[in-house]
Amino acid sequence: MPDKYLTVTALTRYIKRKFELDKHLTTVWLKAEISNFKHHSRGHMYFTLKDDHSKISAVMFAGYNRSLRFQPESGMHIIVKGEVSVYEPMGQYQLYVHEMIPDGIGALHLAFEQLKEKLGQEGLFEQTGKRAIPDFPDHIGIITSETGAAIRDILTTINRRYPIAQLTVFPALVQGDQAKDDLVRKIYQANQDSTIDVLIVARGGGSIEELWPFNEEIVARAVANSSLPVISGVGHETDLTITDLVADLRAPTPTAAAELAVPLLAELVEKNLQIKRSLNREFKALVTRKREQLSHLQTSYAFNYPKQLISQKEQELDRLVDRLQRSIDEYLHTSKHSFQQLFAQLKFKDPRHQINAYQQQKEFLVQSLQARFEQIIDKKAFHFDTQLNKLHLLSPLNTMRRGYSIGYGEQGQIIKTVKQIEPGDQVKLKLVDGSLDCQVWGIEEDDHD
Repeated sequence: MPDKYLTVTALTRYIKRKFELDKHLTTVWLKAEISNFKHHSRGHMYFTLKDDHSKISAVMFAGYNRSLRFQPESGMHIIVKGEVSVYEPMGQYQLYVHEMIPDGIGALHLAFEQLKEKLGQEGLFEQTGKRAIPDFPDHIGIITSETGAAIRDILTTINRRYPIAQLTVFPALVQGDQAKDDLVRKIYQANQDSTIDVLIVARGGGSIEELWPFNEEIVARAVANSSLPVISGVGHETDLTITDLVADLRAPTPTAAAELAVPLLAELVEKNLQIKRSLNREFKALVTRKREQLSHLQTSYAFNYPKQLISQKEQELDRLVDRLQRSIDEYLHTSKHSFQQLFAQLKFKDPRHQINAYQQQKEFLVQSLQARFEQIIDKKAFHFDTQLNKLHLLSPLNTMRRGYSIGYGEQGQIIKTVKQIEPGDQVKLKLVDGSLDCQVWGIEEDDHD
């Protein structure tokens, strides 16, 4: 028997760890048929994926399947994305599905999703890297088909909104196998023109196959690497391409791309006229105010009699200087007097005088306290002797020394009257030097009447 052994749990966890560390198993795309489909009441989906020769158990948790736009069922052909791991309680490997799409258009969707994930991880979709679209472009580059409806819509929209802009069209293939290379060449060509301010990349609507050149990686990277800000206007509003995600600004249609590229000139002209009218009003008001100020200055005493005003101001200056000197002298005198008063107060309140006074007061209080304490002691001692004498006089022991005694009944109660005793009762007589146990033989009651 070996000295070292593993538990089933330990072995299963070791195998599961191997699966988790294998990068080829963390993201897996499978094309398969669904069988044994079960939609659990808690929202999770359990099923088997199979082809002609193999099958694998799979699960798609509720957090992932809520976004599905179709209802999976047994017999359906699908493409899934997920990770392979081990279900520990059963010790079996299975696929944990994260995404699911129906097969049919699956190859293109799969390529789209893979490229989307790749470029997203590189940060090409981040808003922080987007370039700003100029507000008033002088020169606009347009990359699209020269024969489609898109070019007509773009040119018409820009000429209507902003006819002062210069337009340069770079005719390009927008569908077919050669379109991707042609689009990249035209983007590069547009970037060679330093006078272009913004670039529109667009085409009209179509199927996913027709729009596919705008989902090619080389086109997406050409847009991302463009030194010119790029507006994408590919397809209809519901269409989404990789180029839309990479572009600096996405428009739902080619027409919308043209509208986003330029302002409305009529609005700018109207705004300019409003600003011009406002400036004219402000300028006229300013001229009026300045003329009034000039007229006031021309009729002023200072303008007409400058020498007299200067003489008057010199006299006023002399008066102010004298007044200032007096104020300074008064301030110095007052400050000196205040200082002398404060010095005298400080000297009067020398802490040594207060210490001596407090020392004398303390000695007086100590003597008074000692005398008072002795008076209280004498008074208390006299009172104690008086009380002690009274206690001695009233003590029952003194009375008992004169021949008296105290009787106690059987229950220990003091006998005060013969009515408390019956013949034959046991009583105890307490004397000055001891006690007697007695029995009552007879009772004689005094007549006090």
